[in-house]
Amino acid sequence: MKVKTILVSQPEPKVENSPYFELQQKHKVKIDFRPFIHVEGVNAKEIRLQKIDLNNYSAIILTSKNAVDHFFRVAEEMRYKVPEGLKYFCQSEAIAFYLQKYVVYRKRKIYVGPKDFADLSPLIKKYKDEKFLLPASDQLNADIPVTLNGLKVDWTPATFYKTVMSDLSDLADVYYDVLAFFSPTGIKSLFKNFPDFQQNDTRIAVFGSTTQKEALDHGLRIDIMAPTPGTPSMTMALEKYVAEANKGK
Repeated sequence: MKVKTILVSQPEPKVENSPYFELQQKHKVKIDFRPFIHVEGVNAKEIRLQKIDLNNYSAIILTSKNAVDHFFRVAEEMRYKVPEGLKYFCQSEAIAFYLQKYVVYRKRKIYVGPKDFADLSPLIKKYKDEKFLLPASDQLNADIPVTLNGLKVDWTPATFYKTVMSDLSDLADVYYDVLAFFSPTGIKSLFKNFPDFQQNDTRIAVFGSTTQKEALDHGLRIDIMAPTPGTPSMTMALEKYVAEANKGK
């Protein structure tokens, strides 16, 4: 069956040269963007109930741009003056660069991992006498505690923001040929909003093994999978599928 419409369960890209827009133009398909989940900050009062005092930590571990935003939001709410000597351990270069929104980059002690959280291990181990704070969401990746505990460092996890399912009731009568998902929570949001959802001819695209598992657990048929050796990104996986499905259009 040919593909004419795709719903991507994420915010619309802000860059003009997004691969999604290229896919849309090249194959003449309609792509809409709608986050199935969103992030809500936890207020300072709730964080204090987690027994978190920002003065107690000499290093911050940042695993996402959301973590950066919410750490500095909470610091402001708590009237905590972020010291210049605070060390920042960033999971990726993109997160480290994002820090410039809040701090003068060259004046800070910033340590950057290549990509995955485990890649930060040598850097954290080098500074194992620091007291680390991990500001994160309520859905912490399971490998993070395993990695940090394995390093035997003094670290504390804290929920600074929560992942919340969005209200999608306005989509009740809207049909798409392909739905693209990027997290297990996105799948859960679909079924929370539409408990009687029937897949029928809708193609389901998933990114990552945990999203794949959640989709299968909900009885969905997975038609498009990423990353794979041939399609490392969702856009590449979608393009490959659309090109095949729309052949001879």
